[in-house]
Amino acid sequence: MATNFTMRPSRVLRKLRAGETAIALKLNLADPRITEMAARISGVDCLWTDMEHVPNDFSVIEKQIWAAKAYDVDVLVRVARGSYSDLIRPLEMDAAGIMIPHVMNLADAKQIIHQTKFYPIGRRPLDGGNADGAFCNLELDAYMAQANDQRFNVLQIEDPEPLSELEEIIALPGLDMIFFGPGDFSQGIGAPGKWDHPMLVETRKSVARLAQKHGKFAGTVGSTSNLADLTAMGYNFVSVGADVVGMGQYLSGIASSLNRSAGAGTDSVYGSTKN
Repeated sequence: MATNFTMRPSRVLRKLRAGETAIALKLNLADPRITEMAARISGVDCLWTDMEHVPNDFSVIEKQIWAAKAYDVDVLVRVARGSYSDLIRPLEMDAAGIMIPHVMNLADAKQIIHQTKFYPIGRRPLDGGNADGAFCNLELDAYMAQANDQRFNVLQIEDPEPLSELEEIIALPGLDMIFFGPGDFSQGIGAPGKWDHPMLVETRKSVARLAQKHGKFAGTVGSTSNLADLTAMGYNFVSVGADVVGMGQYLSGIASSLNRSAGAGTDSVYGSTKN
């Protein structure tokens, strides 16, 4: 008996299209058991894993996707900048989205969209024989249409260079989400870690405002404590913490209870480890 296969719908897109806020958690640890714990316990909609800063290979990413899908949680993979294959392999493993760091100009954004969306939006290389295409069990037209509709690209604005073309980038057809990265942006403007720098504050606001203007989703990093402020600003996808922050806080607490100094802790773009 024939089975009607469909692509797993994106939980993030379901919430965003319903006018809700989607919440993410950053994973720096590679063990898929951490992914399963986060997907099962945290209540977030998306787990953001990384191939830019973290030494994950594709076999690690694939296992993380398996673990998250078991609990209907999306995986967003920040890819390494390289060839088109670096962009599409996580999608073919059935990641719900990919994040592309350091989008520097309009031409760069156009090329990314061209490589990550199928016809008629772009020319993403076509296969269908992997997890996202139900291993050749999705009809070609259905596969392309569902991938364009249920998988999302996230372009990061984390440098001052693209600001002169920011609105043109956000307005591009086929762009799903624009994501403001304050960490590298602060470095790019010569004010590392100065989260209240006027240019950083204004750019954060501009990204959300222009996304709303052009009907796109806006994402950024934050915390549970400033989530309400970010959503009021117009952000509807927020990463509220990271596994390594939680682990650091837990271990620092143990050290403190044993009367051993664990240091003063630090602040980062993913949250604070200060007790």
